[in-house]
Amino acid sequence: MQKSFIKLLFFSIISCHIFNTQNLRALVPYYHFPDAKHLEQEALSIGKQAYQLLYFGQIKDSLNFAKLAVKINDKNENLWLILAEAQTANELYEDAFNSLNNAQKINPKMSEIYFAKSAIYLKQAKIKKAKISLELGIQIAPENFNAIFQLGNIYLMEKDYEKALKEFDKAIEIKKDFWQAINNKGLAYYELNNINLSIISFKKAISIEENAEPLLALASCLSIKDINEAIFLAKKALIKEPNYVKYNYRKEQLWGEKLQNSTEKLFENNKLKEEIFIARTKIN
Repeated sequence: MQKSFIKLLFFSIISCHIFNTQNLRALVPYYHFPDAKHLEQEALSIGKQAYQLLYFGQIKDSLNFAKLAVKINDKNENLWLILAEAQTANELYEDAFNSLNNAQKINPKMSEIYFAKSAIYLKQAKIKKAKISLELGIQIAPENFNAIFQLGNIYLMEKDYEKALKEFDKAIEIKKDFWQAINNKGLAYYELNNINLSIISFKKAISIEENAEPLLALASCLSIKDINEAIFLAKKALIKEPNYVKYNYRKEQLWGEKLQNSTEKLFENNKLKEEIFIARTKIN
């Protein structure tokens, strides 16, 4: 009975379409198919949402949104770049490289593509490739002080301290109050046994930003000349950032062996025992 009714309904709809199309249109909803410009705008909106999700740490949702944005519009290099960042956050490095290559085909003069590749290479500990990508990006955007700073950091990793200093100076020339570059000059000077210039660099960095890193680094520099001042600065640094109590954390911040050894000796001082214990407790 039900099958017969469905058949009857089906044929009545067909006949209605054949014999009375005007009436049928009143029952069927009208769909508007968006044009290319509207789709592009929609893709950009979704891409923006993907980037916001990435910023707030929702990396899986960000990846899904970024994929959708590229699916709607695969001719926009910025959307490919956002997708690459989401893929990198999800540790999908090969997928990220593919996305960056697609962006590069669209716009080979986009410096951010080379900087993003460099960041991935660094995560993979491919230092030489990271340096090449950075240099290519800097050729396109020679005023990008962050990229120049990162190139200096790579030279720190390679223990090429003279070249690191040159890059940090270039970055500071563009951005005078770039305390991170000033601080890292101090790191390089210390490994070159130029303690006085290290002290000057760390003090200058602190005058711009009283950050835990230059505070502790300066404490290490002063540990032989003025132990009381060194202890005061070290306590202040560990309160600001307890992670600096860890050797490996300082290594991640590109501290060289000489500065590391000086800091370890400073931490042996009995007057720092309580602060070191509290710092380790906070980390755990």
